[in-house]
Amino acid sequence: MKKLTIALLSGGISSERDVSLNSGQKVYEALDKTRYDILRYDPKTDLAELAANAARIDAALVILHGPYGEDGTVQGMLDLLDIPYQGAGVLGSAVAMNKLAAKRLYEHAGLKVPPYCIVRRGPIPELGGCVQHLGLPIVVKPVEGGSSIGMAIAASEKELHDAVAEAFQFDESVLLEKHLAGTEVTGGVLGNDDPEALPLIEIVPGEGHAFFNYKAKYTAGETQEICPARISDALTDQAQACAIKAHQTLFCRGYSRTDMIIHQDEIYILETNTIPGMTATSLFPQAAAKAGLDFTRLLDRLIALSLEGRDRSGSAA
Repeated sequence: MKKLTIALLSGGISSERDVSLNSGQKVYEALDKTRYDILRYDPKTDLAELAANAARIDAALVILHGPYGEDGTVQGMLDLLDIPYQGAGVLGSAVAMNKLAAKRLYEHAGLKVPPYCIVRRGPIPELGGCVQHLGLPIVVKPVEGGSSIGMAIAASEKELHDAVAEAFQFDESVLLEKHLAGTEVTGGVLGNDDPEALPLIEIVPGEGHAFFNYKAKYTAGETQEICPARISDALTDQAQACAIKAHQTLFCRGYSRTDMIIHQDEIYILETNTIPGMTATSLFPQAAAKAGLDFTRLLDRLIALSLEGRDRSGSAA
């Protein structure tokens, strides 16, 4: 069988560059070298080289996170170069990256989300109305971005002002969410036209972490990740259905991972990741392994999904 030439993109220029480089290295190590010739590109420096090589590339694995990688920008370039790639296209990538756009689509689809407010950069924002609407504590997040960078939980108005100021270092708009106590789970989805839900993972941040923050995510031993999640069969079915519905609502393809909180037996959608972390111990590969797909076979599946229904003109076959 002829080898496929795969472009592996990692790095980029977002605040999640280091996470992307680490994931890209792990993906490179796991790819089956008997099936693929792998060309590696860092979009920070190598976009011209990628364009020059486009005609001989069969598919791309985009292992980028945050703006200029997960938000549809690189996906649009790959579309123009006629290079298939795993995961969501321009539309799905853009709406999932923007937490406000995603929330509005979730709500329209009938999915529950925590109550929220939006504040925008400018004169010192008046946050009293948000406190009155949401109550304390409040979760603070940049509207665009991932890996919990710039995220905080504020238990007082002083902490809220400080957290909003910090979040504005990463984005022009900041999302404030009502803090809902409960069980946090994440649900992976795999497939194109008929996606399937993977086993749920329960996330239990360790002591000293108020939530699943950057350190809790990327420091070994800081968080318990329990698969399958310790919830009832009925809640499991509901949460998996919500993950699939979120995937479809945001126009995702290939795969996604939706984070949820179970509060008083109700499931609330937090956000959907269109390029989940991709080391062998990351959440999505963990769930895939529980479903019987080891990391190498998962990458094979993602490449196959990227090529499904396409010819080399980029059109549906």
